[in-house]
Amino acid sequence: MGSSRKRWTAAPLAIAVLMITAACGGEGANGEVTLRFSYWGTDVRQQRTEEAIKRFEAKNPAINVVGEFSGFGTYYETLAEKVAAGDAPDVITLEIRGLREYAERGTLADLSSEVSTSDLDAKVLAAGAMDGKQFAVPTGVNAWSLVADPKAIEGAGQKLPRDTAWTWDDYINLAARITAGTGGKVYGTQQAFNPAFLQIFAAQRGESFYNGNKIGMSPETIKAWWAVHRRLIKAKGSPEVAKSVELGTQGVDRSLFATGTGAMGMWWSNELSAISKASGGKEVELLRMPKVEGAAAGGMFLQPAMFYSASAKSASQAEAAKFIDFLINDPEAGAIILSDRGLPANSRVLAAVRDKLPEIDKKTLAFLDEIKGELTDSPAAPPKGASAMEDILTRYTDEVLFGRMRPDNAARKFITEANALIAG
Repeated sequence: MGSSRKRWTAAPLAIAVLMITAACGGEGANGEVTLRFSYWGTDVRQQRTEEAIKRFEAKNPAINVVGEFSGFGTYYETLAEKVAAGDAPDVITLEIRGLREYAERGTLADLSSEVSTSDLDAKVLAAGAMDGKQFAVPTGVNAWSLVADPKAIEGAGQKLPRDTAWTWDDYINLAARITAGTGGKVYGTQQAFNPAFLQIFAAQRGESFYNGNKIGMSPETIKAWWAVHRRLIKAKGSPEVAKSVELGTQGVDRSLFATGTGAMGMWWSNELSAISKASGGKEVELLRMPKVEGAAAGGMFLQPAMFYSASAKSASQAEAAKFIDFLINDPEAGAIILSDRGLPANSRVLAAVRDKLPEIDKKTLAFLDEIKGELTDSPAAPPKGASAMEDILTRYTDEVLFGRMRPDNAARKFITEANALIAG
């Protein structure tokens, strides 16, 4: 997961999951079972996953696993087509925003008694549960955080903020001073438009992104969030509108960090390694998100990086559950996958691989340990239709930033359109 505007269309998914899957994997003539496992990611993830699959097969000679791998951009469209064709994989990787879409239409199996979850944080585990059924098991956890380059900040004559007490005003002012202090060569921050940012911002104002099948945020909160973006641009703490919007569609490899022209930004904590690599190995730090003045809570939360789920119509549900159990609970799998799917959700596996983690991931783990007591509960799976929420939010954000709509009007229209989408 990241701050880039990852677009995946809800329509094919909504149509596809109406057609419940037929049998997936099955037993061969020699008694062996073949499972199909769908997932997305980078070449590194594919290599690690294939290695984990080989280890599982070595421990379970009667089960073969075929990985169905793709880039993120095409993953959900391809998955929806497979489901529609009655050809769903036996084991399916999902994000939280698409979980309810699949689960409530009967596509996913209940893993409650099939996969051991005793070593998983109960609050994080609950994010994959609905109506008393565990439709998905979290692979690992991360948190939407602020990332800072200390040397870039110091090079602008500024100090790393005291993140336990800073406000949005402090953030905007610091970003502006960084840009000014470098003569515009380094921007104070890169803008972020991810709904997770708005979710945290709303929580600081005592509101929730969703309230059942409705938007739980007031127009005033959405307008205040847009005001942060507009003030950053006006103060030149971030690039101008067109450049900021363009950066919002790109990954960390094309971020301001990657070009050495940005000192701060917001990403998921499990992206810290990729950010450091993109910036040429620079030391980067995770910071708490700034707060609304007088906020009772910071609003940050742990979110499953992704989930493993099983097809309800798989001909090999027991074997699918066994494979998921291996990926989640076996330290040997953990030692291969490490933090690629977020820091391991299983506390026993995390303890076993802690010393094997790269230094940058140890830094992420230390940060999450530090803020653990400040976090709000992990969010529940959002309503059906929420898979398109990022696109809708992006569209209205663009309208406001480019001055094509007044914030008042845009906030009301966003809430109306979003509510119609998720009404159920």
